[in-house]
Amino acid sequence: MSLKTVNIRCLNTGRTHKVPVGYSLEEIAEMLEVQLPYGITNARVNNKNEDLHYMVFGDKQVEFIGIDSPAGHRTYSRTLFFVLYKALRNLYGPGCNVRIDTPISNGYYCQFSGLDGGVTPEVIARLRQEMERIVSADYPVERHDIPTAEAIRMFRSEGLEDKAKLLETSHSLYTHYYTLDQTPNYFYGALLIRTGQLNLFALEPYGDGLLLRVPDWQNPTSLRPLVEQPKMFGVFQEQHRWQQILGLSTIGELNAACEAGHTNILINVSEALQEKKISRMADRIVSNDKIRVILVAGPSSSGKTTFSKRLAVQVMAAGKVPVAISLDDYFVDRTATPRDETGDYDFESLYALNIPLLNAHLCALLNGEEVELPRYNFQTGRSEMSGERLRLQPNQLLILEGIHALNPELTSQIPAESKYRIYASALTAILLDNHNYIPTADNRLLRRIVRDYKYRGYSALDTIRRWPSVRKGENKWIFPYQEEADEMMNTALLFELAALREQALPILEQVPETEPEYAEAYRLRKFLGYLNPISQQGLPPTSLLREFLGGSTFHY
Repeated sequence: MSLKTVNIRCLNTGRTHKVPVGYSLEEIAEMLEVQLPYGITNARVNNKNEDLHYMVFGDKQVEFIGIDSPAGHRTYSRTLFFVLYKALRNLYGPGCNVRIDTPISNGYYCQFSGLDGGVTPEVIARLRQEMERIVSADYPVERHDIPTAEAIRMFRSEGLEDKAKLLETSHSLYTHYYTLDQTPNYFYGALLIRTGQLNLFALEPYGDGLLLRVPDWQNPTSLRPLVEQPKMFGVFQEQHRWQQILGLSTIGELNAACEAGHTNILINVSEALQEKKISRMADRIVSNDKIRVILVAGPSSSGKTTFSKRLAVQVMAAGKVPVAISLDDYFVDRTATPRDETGDYDFESLYALNIPLLNAHLCALLNGEEVELPRYNFQTGRSEMSGERLRLQPNQLLILEGIHALNPELTSQIPAESKYRIYASALTAILLDNHNYIPTADNRLLRRIVRDYKYRGYSALDTIRRWPSVRKGENKWIFPYQEEADEMMNTALLFELAALREQALPILEQVPETEPEYAEAYRLRKFLGYLNPISQQGLPPTSLLREFLGGSTFHY
C-alpha cells in the first residue's frame, strides 16, 4: 500500500513538498531540512500560529518562524514561564505558585505565594539552578487534548484555581494543556517542544519578587537590556491595590463576577477609582502656583485625549481654567518634514514639529504676552496663522497633549518648575490567569482597531498592518521618556477587554485568511473568546473607553 501524502507549500524553501499524512510540524521541518538562524520555535499554518506538535492531515501553507519574530518570542517566553513554574514546584512543593504579573524593565515581574520568608537571594539562586537543570535535561513539552470538564478537575486538584475558573467560564467542550516532566499547565498560545531550546534567560531580584529576563527578539543572542522603571512599577503596584478593592485579577474571576450579576458595580467602582486619581492629580497641580503648563504624553490609543479632557474638568473644579493647545498645529510645512529610512515623511518624528515656534509662544504666554496661534492646514501641508489670539490669564493653565509631550527637547526653554508632566497609557489591568499575562500593547491595539474602523474607515487588516510601524515610532519617541513623568496614569479599565469584545470580534473576523495579518487577528480573537461580553450601555458617557466605542459626551 502506498503511503498517503499531503502537499505542503513551504514559504521557507519556496517550494511545494509531498509529506506523509499525520506528520507533525517538527517532523516536517526535519524532513525539509529547514534551518533558521536561531532555531525554529513554531510555524504559521495557513497564516495561523501553531506549535510544532501540530499534525498535518491536509494540504497546507507553512512558514516556520524563530525567536526573532514577535510570535516566536512569545512562544519562547511562555515556555520559560512553564520552566519557572516547574522549578518552583520541584523545589518548594505544590503549595507554592508564581504569578507572571507585569512586563516591566524589559522583563517579566513575577510574584510568589507560599514561600516562607519570601523571595530571598537564596531562593532566586536555587530557582535559577533548577531552571538551568531542567533546560539541560532537554525535557519534551507535550501537548494533550481532553474534555474541558476533565481539565477543570485536573487543575483544581493541582491547586490552580485560576486556570480552572478560566476554563469553567469559557464554556468550551474540549481544551488542551501541556505537560513538562509530568507537571501539567495551561497556556493559551504555542510552546516550544523541548526545554533545551531555552538557551538564554536570567533571574534578578525585583520588588518583592523577581524579574525574569528574556532574549531580545531583534538580537536573540543577548538579553533585553535591563531598564530601571520605578515609576512604571509604582503604577502596576497601584493597579494591584485596585484589583484587591474589586476582588478580582484574572479573566476567570471577571467572568464569574459578571455571571453572578456584579457587572454594574465592577464598572462603577473601576470608573470611580480612575476618576478619584484624576481628581487628586488636579488638586496637586492647582495647589502649586508655579505650575503653568500641563504636558500629557502617551502612545497610540492610550486614551490620552479623553484623559486630558477629564483632567481639564477636574482642574476647573479645583478652581483654575485649563486652556488646550494642539501640538498638531505646530507641524512644520510638509516639505520640511523629516523622512524615515524608507524615504516616506516621518510625521511621528519630534522634528516634524516647529519646536522653536512652540517654545517662543509658550515663553511669551508664561510672560503674560499675547500670541497668535498657528493652524496647520492638512490639505495643503502648510502652517498658517489662525487669527486666534491668546493671552494667558493668572488663573489659567496650559494643557499640551501629544506623543512628544515628555520629551525634554519639546519644551526646552520652559522652566522645569512651571511644568507638570503626565504619562498616560493603557497598562493592561487584568491577567488571563496567573501564568498568562495579556500584553499591554494588545489592549491598545484592540482599542485602535475598533476606533479606526468606526471613525477613520480603516479595516482591522489596515490597522494590524500599520501596527509594527506605530510600535517602532513609540519605541523611538515615547517609551524612552516615560520615567520623565511627574505622574503616571493607567488608562486601562479592569473590565474593558470584555466591553471591547462585542465590537472587536466582528471587525477582526473580516481579516482574510490569505493575508499574513490573519495570524495576529486570529490570536486576538482567540483570547477575546475567553471573555464573557459586557454591554457598553452601562459605561458612563465620560468613560475613557467611550473615545473608542463611541457615545462620549466629549468632543474630539
